[in-house]
Amino acid sequence: MSLVHDHEQTIPKHAVASAAMLVLTALALTTLVKVGVLSREAVPAVVRSEAHVAPVIVRQLTFSDRADGAVVVRDVATGETVRVLVDGVPGNGFVRGVMRGMARDRHIHGIGMAPPFTLTLWKNQSLSLEDKATGRSIELGSFGPDNRAAFAAMLPGGAS
Repeated sequence: MSLVHDHEQTIPKHAVASAAMLVLTALALTTLVKVGVLSREAVPAVVRSEAHVAPVIVRQLTFSDRADGAVVVRDVATGETVRVLVDGVPGNGFVRGVMRGMARDRHIHGIGMAPPFTLTLWKNQSLSLEDKATGRSIELGSFGPDNRAAFAAMLPGGAS
C-alpha cells in the first residue's frame, strides 16, 4: 500500500490560454479606444444633437416625499400633481429607484430637491430624464419598455 498520492490541482492549459486571450483582447480594445483608433460607443445625447433630433414634449417635474412614504410628482409649469407613487404599483418601484439615485447625486453635490428634473420625449421616440442641477442624464429606454412606460406616463396624455 502506497501512502504517496498527488493533491495537485491542475487547470487545463486550453482554459488558461482562453482566459489569457480574453484579458489581452480586452486590454487591446481598451487601448485602441483610448488612443482614438476605434470610436467609443455612441452617447445618445450626442447622437441626438448631431442628428438635430428635436424634443417633442418637455416637462419639468419635481418629486417630493409625503409623510405616508408616497412620492408626489408635480409639473412645475402648472403645479398639477402628475402622479403619486405608492409602493406596490407596477412601475412605481423603478421610478422611485431612479429618483433615489438622482437624489443621492444631488446630496453629494449639496443640492436639494427644489430644482426640477426635465423629462423629454424626443422626435426619435427616445425618452430622457435630465437633472440640470448635477448634469446627470438618464436614457430611460435602456431599461426596457415597461420601465420606460413608467416615466412616459408622466408626460401630458401619457405620451409614449
